Amino acid sequence: MTEKMIPLHADQDEHLCMSRRQFLLAGGAMVTLAAIGLPGEVWAAPLHALKASYPRTKIGSLSALKKGVPIDFAYPYPNVQNILVKLGTKAGGGVGADMDVVAFNQQCPHMGGPLQGSYKDAFQAIGPCPLHLTTFDLTRHGMVISGHATESLPQIVLEVQGDDIYAVGVQGLVYGYSAMTAKKA
Repeated sequence: MTEKMIPLHADQDEHLCMSRRQFLLAGGAMVTLAAIGLPGEVWAAPLHALKASYPRTKIGSLSALKKGVPIDFAYPYPNVQNILVKLGTKAGGGVGADMDVVAFNQQCPHMGGPLQGSYKDAFQAIGPCPLHLTTFDLTRHGMVISGHATESLPQIVLEVQGDDIYAVGVQGLVYGYSAMTAKKA
């Protein structure tokens, strides 16, 4: 009894097996389906940024802020320096009537380079870091514009009550801390 060979493609003569190219193409399709899933399947839950909560601390007032003039403050610990600034443009995480008041840590998350005094109002950015020239966009949650840092600048979470501005948490990890957890008083 003899078996009849069925060609894999109409333009081929009878082959006993797939070519290496056909195998890789067929395998690639299967890997792609496995990676993206089949229609109607849900693979992952949405990701949310981690935020460490700290005691509510008054750091300034809306009436005292001038556009483009940063105010220094320490939060959540006395040695962690930050800036509070009214950008004049709506910003991610911004508070106030125009959603343009933000606060950020002043240490580069790459290697802890000091960012004090490097706010550029014309670009609404902070930097460049003196160590590796990273610059951060303050209108977009402190994301990296250019440079070696791979993480956004830690943003101080703000709340407004009347004219008072309060710091209530930190979004991101401040350089030099293994975890941003509140210390008990």
